[in-house]
Amino acid sequence: MSDTAIRVENLGKLYRIGTLQQRHDTLRDQITCMLIAPFHRLRKPNSRIRNQNSDHIWALKNVSFEVKRGEVVGIIGRNGAGKTTLLKILSRITEPTEGRAEVYGRVGSLLEVGTGFHPELTGRENIYLNGAILGMKRAEIDRKFNEIVAFAEIEKFMDTPVKHYSSGMYVRLAFAVAAHLEPEILLVDEVLAVGDAAFQKKCLGKMGDVAREGRTVLFVSHNMQAVARLCSRAILLDGGQVQKLGATPGVVSAYLYSGHNTSAEKLWDNLDIAPGDDMVRLTAVRAQTESGCVQETFDSRQPIILDVEYTVLKPVKNLAAELAVYNEDGTLLFASVDQYDEQWLSTRQPGPYRSRCWIPGNFLAEGSLFVRASIVEIQVPVRKHVAERDAIVFQIIDALGGDSARGQIAHSYPGIIRPKLQWETELRKVHMAGKP
Repeated sequence: MSDTAIRVENLGKLYRIGTLQQRHDTLRDQITCMLIAPFHRLRKPNSRIRNQNSDHIWALKNVSFEVKRGEVVGIIGRNGAGKTTLLKILSRITEPTEGRAEVYGRVGSLLEVGTGFHPELTGRENIYLNGAILGMKRAEIDRKFNEIVAFAEIEKFMDTPVKHYSSGMYVRLAFAVAAHLEPEILLVDEVLAVGDAAFQKKCLGKMGDVAREGRTVLFVSHNMQAVARLCSRAILLDGGQVQKLGATPGVVSAYLYSGHNTSAEKLWDNLDIAPGDDMVRLTAVRAQTESGCVQETFDSRQPIILDVEYTVLKPVKNLAAELAVYNEDGTLLFASVDQYDEQWLSTRQPGPYRSRCWIPGNFLAEGSLFVRASIVEIQVPVRKHVAERDAIVFQIIDALGGDSARGQIAHSYPGIIRPKLQWETELRKVHMAGKP
């Protein structure tokens, strides 16, 4: 028996931008329709008409790699690099335009919240449906059922249609099903983007268990710490092509220090192609000194100003600029929005805006810091008009012997932030029994 789990050769996927193509049922869709017929009658989706005014883009091009059985491989890259498209092809959700992808084994996938769930069916029914799709017998699913329910922590809602679940409940059940129904190959796409810290830790632990059991895992994530912890090898995708493949530390370093991540300023001069939607477009993000000088390296004692420029195209109420700062491991250090300004409560009329955030000196630890810039509408749930991850990167240095928190400590200093806090030390006069 071959020890190859996945073999990809010259894989390519071409999309036509701006085109609504006729929808074709996948094998998974057809099986789903047959299995849920006793529960519900499904409506046939309408055909979609192609828009002739369109362009083409290769989401993947000339992608080749091989994954051995029992390997845990991370797939990393910026938004739009082709990571999700690759997993969709391996999951047989979409077909490649060229090349081939061979998968040897039963595949369980969690590509987005609720993938493979039917909203009208209950959590219980969806567990059995997904098990059947994986080729499992009812007795096998019965043996795993209680373990799945306990992991998902939604016992009270197992007989509620999943369309009534919150996003957190949805993803907990989806991950529990994907991880516990014993697929030989598990494909996971950014599952850690949803859920609280305790759930994320549980997911990482379970994926570690899956790996130790000798099953194959392909793990897409922006969390470099999680990728480094779980994966022995990694694949860096950029522009739909493999930029680097090999041991995880080297691939992660190549991603963090790639040409896309070495600028403290990013501009979008053409509003038509700037990131955003028909209401808001992001036009600039930069890190600069108090004097307005854009630079990539800052002393840890030095204040930093982060600028976000954007254009409002239609009146929007409760609009806010949001910044999130991550370290080299992908750990979120902090996030902040400009909602403290009373203007956010009013309607922002069309026009160019600049939101500015001050980071005090003696706050950040040394290292590379990555900034995600977003423009959001504060409501329930929050509506994101644009979110540009790794928009800019800058470096923090902490010189030995300065008046920073490090002081005279020469060795590596711990902590993901480094505030200089006020201390006071005094000699106390204490009378001890038996002493003069």
